[in-house]
Amino acid sequence: MRRGTLLTQVLTVNLLLIAAAVLAAAIASNPDSALRDRETIGIILGFALALTVAVNVFLLSRRFGPLERLVEAMEEADLNSPATAREPSTSGSEEVKRLSRSFHEMLERLEAERRAGAHAALEAQERERARIALDLHDEVNQSLTGLLLRIEAMRRGAPEETRAELAETSAVAAQAMEELLRLARQLRPTMLDDLGLLAALQSLVAEVGRHREVIVAFESEGPVEDARPDLQIVVYRIAQEALSNAVQHAHPRHIRVRLLAAGGEIELRVSDDGRGFDPEESGQGLGIAGMRERALLVNGTLEIESVRDGGTRVRLRARAADDD
Repeated sequence: MRRGTLLTQVLTVNLLLIAAAVLAAAIASNPDSALRDRETIGIILGFALALTVAVNVFLLSRRFGPLERLVEAMEEADLNSPATAREPSTSGSEEVKRLSRSFHEMLERLEAERRAGAHAALEAQERERARIALDLHDEVNQSLTGLLLRIEAMRRGAPEETRAELAETSAVAAQAMEELLRLARQLRPTMLDDLGLLAALQSLVAEVGRHREVIVAFESEGPVEDARPDLQIVVYRIAQEALSNAVQHAHPRHIRVRLLAAGGEIELRVSDDGRGFDPEESGQGLGIAGMRERALLVNGTLEIESVRDGGTRVRLRARAADDD
C-alpha cells in the first residue's frame, strides 16, 4: 500500500482539480450564468490548468526533494570519514526514511567489515614486524657479533700492514650491527611493550635527533599511559611516520612532538618548519593513507595541514579508552 502512496496522492489531486475545472466550465457555459462568454471560460480553464501544474510541482518536489538529497548523500558517501558524520534522513516520506535508514545501516556494516579487515591486517603486520625484529636481533646480530670477534682475533695476529685494513673492516661491521639494531627497534619497539608509550616516543625523538641534522623537541601533558594498548601502537606508528616524512621530504630545522591527554582524549601533534607540500598534489602519498587508516581503527581523526614552504602539522585525536 505504501508503494502506491505517491501515485495515489498525485491521481487524487489531479482528479479533484479536473473535476473542479469541469464544474467551473459547466457553470460558465450555462446559458443562465453571467460567466458564459468565451473569454471568461478561457480564463477559468487557464487558471485551472495553472493551478493543476503548480499543485503537481509542489507535491512532487515535496516528495522527491528528500529523495534527491539522499541520492546526493549516497554519491558523496566516504568510508574514510567518521561514522558520526553520517546520519539518516529524518525528513521526507516514510519510503525515503526507510531507504535512508537502510542505506546508513549498509554503510555501518561496510565500515565495520572494512575496519575489522584492516585491523586484522595491521595486527598481522605488527606480528610480522615483531618476528622479523626478533630474527634480526637474535640471529643476524649474533652472526655479526661472531664476525667482529673473528676479525678482532685476526687483527691481533696479523702483520702490521694488514691491521689497519682489518680495523676498518671491524668498524664497518660494527656500524652494520648498530644499523641492524636500530632497524629492529623501528620494526618493533620493545620499549613500547616494556616501558610504555611515553618512553617509546621519547626514545624515538631522541634517535631522530641523533641521526639527523634536525632539532627535535618532545613534550607531554596528562596521564598518557592510561590510553588503551591499540591506541598506543597507533600513536607511536603515526608519530614514527610523521617524523620519517619530515626528515626525508621536508628537510626541516626544527620538529616539535607533543602528546596531550585531557578530558578522556589523547592528542598527538607533530609539526615542523620544513618546506611542506601541497596535499592536493601529493594525494595519498607520503604514508598519509596508512596514517589515516590507523586513525580510523581507533575511531580517531587525523588532520594534516601543510603549505609550500610553510611547514607541516599532523594532529591525531582519539578517545583514550574504548567507548561503551
